[in-house]
Amino acid sequence: MRTRVKICGFTRIEDAVYAAMNGVDAIGLVFYPPSPRHVEIKQAIKIVNALPAFTSIVALFVDEQEAQIREVLSKVPIDCIQFHGDETAEACRIYGRRYIKAIAMREGIDISALANNYHDATGLLLDTFDPNAKGGTGNQFNWNLIPKQLNLPIILAGGLDESNAKQAVQTVRPYALDVSSGVETKKGIKDSLKMAAFIKQVNEGDRVTT
Repeated sequence: MRTRVKICGFTRIEDAVYAAMNGVDAIGLVFYPPSPRHVEIKQAIKIVNALPAFTSIVALFVDEQEAQIREVLSKVPIDCIQFHGDETAEACRIYGRRYIKAIAMREGIDISALANNYHDATGLLLDTFDPNAKGGTGNQFNWNLIPKQLNLPIILAGGLDESNAKQAVQTVRPYALDVSSGVETKKGIKDSLKMAAFIKQVNEGDRVTT
């Protein structure tokens, strides 16, 4: 199986286009105002309209009001919603859209129970727990916390970059990797060389595990 790659937190059109043209499967747009990677709807539309065919668009929200989420969905062509806060399964379902639920990993968490609770999600995104940030921390969590068998696809995030992408593919065997800070020059500004190197390492990991 080929490991998919999502890069999250684009703020510039040229960065997103470069990523898509170089093999990234999904582009993540952050609609969370406290984040340095936050994009306004107007800029998000420009980014999406510049992308080539067959590139998935993921909209990230953190405990956002329903009205704001519906406004984004009405104006931006979104393929999938990523809920990155404490949203209940019921709150994730009301939009009738495909969704990903992000889980902050910490000791004692029951991933299997969460997979059952969010059973209609298209995947569980496992990220590093940080009491002061919702993703994009650049810190890796203990991959041993991930169960060997789950009934949902695993999207691995948290502290990934070109130095450990290959190891992540070989060790965890996730459905996808999700990277943000690991391919940036600064928050919200992606580095083309880092993105290319990351994708290369994921591909090398796939060749070894196949």
